[in-house]
Amino acid sequence: MSQTAQPWRPSVNLWVIAMSVMLPTIMEVLDTTMANVALPHMAGNLSASEDEATWVLTSYLVSNAIVLPMTGWLSVRMGRKRFLLTCVVLFTMASAMCGAATSMPMLILARILQGAAGGALQPLSQSILMESAPPEKRGVAMAIFGLGVVVAPVIGPTLGGWVTDNYSWRWMFYINLPVGVLAYLMCQTFVEDPPYLAEARKRMASVDYIGFAIMAVWLTTLQIVLDKGQREDWFEAPWILWFSVLSAVSMLAFIVWELKAEHPIVNLRVFKNANFATGTAMMTLLGMVLYATITLQPLFLQGLMGYSALDSGLALSPRGIGAIISMMIVGKLIGKVDSRILIGIGFTILAATSLHFAGINLDITSAHIAWPNVIMGLSLGLIFVPLTTTAMGGLPVEQMGNASGIFNLMRNIGGGVGISIVTTMISRDAQTHQNILCANMAPTNPVFQQYLHSITAFMAQSCDPVLAKAKALGVLQGLLGQQAALMAYIDNFRLLGIISIICIPGVLILRRAAKPAADVPMH
Repeated sequence: MSQTAQPWRPSVNLWVIAMSVMLPTIMEVLDTTMANVALPHMAGNLSASEDEATWVLTSYLVSNAIVLPMTGWLSVRMGRKRFLLTCVVLFTMASAMCGAATSMPMLILARILQGAAGGALQPLSQSILMESAPPEKRGVAMAIFGLGVVVAPVIGPTLGGWVTDNYSWRWMFYINLPVGVLAYLMCQTFVEDPPYLAEARKRMASVDYIGFAIMAVWLTTLQIVLDKGQREDWFEAPWILWFSVLSAVSMLAFIVWELKAEHPIVNLRVFKNANFATGTAMMTLLGMVLYATITLQPLFLQGLMGYSALDSGLALSPRGIGAIISMMIVGKLIGKVDSRILIGIGFTILAATSLHFAGINLDITSAHIAWPNVIMGLSLGLIFVPLTTTAMGGLPVEQMGNASGIFNLMRNIGGGVGISIVTTMISRDAQTHQNILCANMAPTNPVFQQYLHSITAFMAQSCDPVLAKAKALGVLQGLLGQQAALMAYIDNFRLLGIISIICIPGVLILRRAAKPAADVPMH
């Protein structure tokens, strides 16, 4: 290519491309989070146990995780536009199969197909937006992408609960059909393949079957351990222990093999870019905080505060409003303000709001949840857009698809780890705190005895003294369990605040993103 050659730009307006690729992405993210709230309904309707129903989630996560890092390789192999259209078609068909499922095995099979098709949608849309936008507009492009990735998980459970309560869990999947058809038509019309893909396809060698097999073993065992570990009491279950060992060994084998392979299915050499390596690590920790918070807050509101699923969703949804506002603002600031400053401010605010939630009690109102969530949403916008553009902005366009797959995979893995940690801590910390608090319920404690006598006297107004004392002890036992659970939630929010603080020094490692290689005239 001559010195005067210009970098490739699509012929269609960036906003039209953004709407085209984000439509299937938002559909996929919403579908992932909506299914969580409908598991009991699915189990009851299909005559399955709740344990069997959880495979609806696990099967999706496993197939999704396997496809995510392969996105760049498959884009070159098939052609990115053809691959995107194939994924949209398969996801839509799988959604119809999920809605029409007459048994749990049929539903799980459909979810495996849906996860495999949906796994590529996020990295595909991210790489298409990054390549299609000129450097000065990449912040806006990532703000649009962030709306789907950050806001949709907040809205998903509320929308899923509303659809399930008012119609049927099957409609969570059926509503994908018109969206999928529209997404296919828009992507077919407006998305283009960049010229470098054709050149890369000519250089592509044989398929890295060994790398794919090792990766499939690693990610499958990892997702199953993360999803089933707490339910099976972690390493007390021999199969969880062996799956964990297999996952760790296959992960190391995968890294070694892919670094040595001449034509790897996932190019790990992209981690030589310091900004990408640091940004991916920070995004993994952000995924832990984001998904753990999305898990913790509904459990707290429904389990301890007595909120319905819809009411808890409405209390949490303002986070999406904060994220939308900040992403639109930050999209305009990228290039004018040092991205590292925005990232640092974002993680500081995220840490502060997480630690604020560590001060919750059982007397709070929905406003005490809603307003801090608005601020947390603002922090997510400050982090997500500049961190993505800083991590990936300096990579050549040829590496965008591969890097995007890895970036999204690590965010999802971080989310899985975060959810596993907090669900485990809620259960085990509550037991620990309950044992500690029990020491105060002693005959020698005058405060406890006075409280017991007052409740017993109240109960004695409607029953005999013996039954009254038994009821009073039952009330105190309930209060004890409630306070122990509250303290466990406080510990979790404090942990998320600490994780956010740990991310702040990462800003010092990041360097101001250099001009992308794709936008420098090439020889």
